[in-house]
Amino acid sequence: MPNMSKVKTPMPEQDPNVRNKNFEEVSLGYTEEMAVEEAKRCLNCKNKPCVGGCPVGVRIPEFIDCVASGDMENAYKIIKTTNSLPAVCGRVCPQESQCEQKCVRGIKGEPVGIGRLERYVADWHMKHGGAETFEEKPNGHKVAVIGAGPAGLTCAGDLAALGYSVTVFEALHTAGGVLMYGIPQFRLPKEIVQKEIDGLKDKGVDIRTDMVMGKVLSVDELFEMGYEAVFIGTGAGLPSFMNIPGEELVGTYSANEFLTRVNLMKAYLDEYDTPIIRPKNVAVVGGGNVAMDAARTAKRLGAENVYIVYRRAEEQMPARKEEIHHAKEEGILFNLLRNPVAIHGDENGRVRSIECIEMELGEPDASGRRKPVPKEGSNFEIPVDCVVMAIGNSPNPLIRSTTEGLEANREGCIVVDEATMATTREGVYAAGDAVSGAATVILAMGGGKEAACSIDQYIQARGKS
Repeated sequence: MPNMSKVKTPMPEQDPNVRNKNFEEVSLGYTEEMAVEEAKRCLNCKNKPCVGGCPVGVRIPEFIDCVASGDMENAYKIIKTTNSLPAVCGRVCPQESQCEQKCVRGIKGEPVGIGRLERYVADWHMKHGGAETFEEKPNGHKVAVIGAGPAGLTCAGDLAALGYSVTVFEALHTAGGVLMYGIPQFRLPKEIVQKEIDGLKDKGVDIRTDMVMGKVLSVDELFEMGYEAVFIGTGAGLPSFMNIPGEELVGTYSANEFLTRVNLMKAYLDEYDTPIIRPKNVAVVGGGNVAMDAARTAKRLGAENVYIVYRRAEEQMPARKEEIHHAKEEGILFNLLRNPVAIHGDENGRVRSIECIEMELGEPDASGRRKPVPKEGSNFEIPVDCVVMAIGNSPNPLIRSTTEGLEANREGCIVVDEATMATTREGVYAAGDAVSGAATVILAMGGGKEAACSIDQYIQARGKS
């Protein structure tokens, strides 16, 4: 019998006043009974609109049908035909604006919980599934991938499945990119990410860490080493600042640095000596998912008051509604229609307060959102000992500055043919945040998938010419 409930099967969560003091995962996941119940809400539409909303083309009705019948292993196999990182996507993809937005059940109620089901299936496989077997069919061709984030790992996995010998070069000491250094443990456990990466290694993907490409090796040298194509998936790791007075004070962080110290360098664990300020009062500037991550992380580090300072209204915040909801539940304070103008320090050069000005919404700007306009004479200060700037990132210029023939736009993003992800340098492809600027994990994966297909076509065409 189909489940015609108009609402999703609820996802169990930690109590907000418990979870805001620990780094354990907030959402606890479905039981098998819950997963089957939710899967039965799927109508298995013939035209499959949800699939069209997925950047990596997961065969959604097919895997959900397997869940509904209790066949979790086949559900997993179906997902894996198009998605290299299902346990990650089930946790951090903005399904509400992608696959679930297209779900027919969402017309007169809530859409099917596609992301929740994907997460359940991936977690089930990690606990109960057998070892994945791969039939190796080497095709004799080599491809280099620069960057072991979502775009690079997806591209590498797809190429390995086609028989390519793939080497991934990663600048940090751990693969995973933003999945490891950016997204907090309580949203995406690092053990989950590592298992997904280990699965790619089992497919034959060679991952080499501590390789700062552009310094250790250039793109030209990779071609000289016999690689027939190069994929660039270096992300957007260069933080932006507001260029206001006081940003140099001790206690001011970019969100990148703050989250990297906590997530990748384990500053939240007592057994690690990673230096980080354990703040009491924190201002996080920004309104996106990264700002929510930084604010919720600061709360878990023991902060008494954590303020989101954002220059627009809540309905204009780019963060996922779920992240805003969780932040409010955990006691994060929202100072909206406020914009920082200066950070003030004490006699020791440490952050003492952040000075803001009130804003009001004017006419829409180029993005279609109403432009915030400052109210003259409305300045006020918030006493804080830490400020985290979460106002965006841009691509690191190292690769493009050391590679001839690689064009970038005014924002420093690598220029590609959107249909193929080919750059202006022959044999070089790129995708993810290095191309789009800071965006979502799943869009980066979609770009990496498209690039893998194009690289395969490029190399095969050269072999026939």
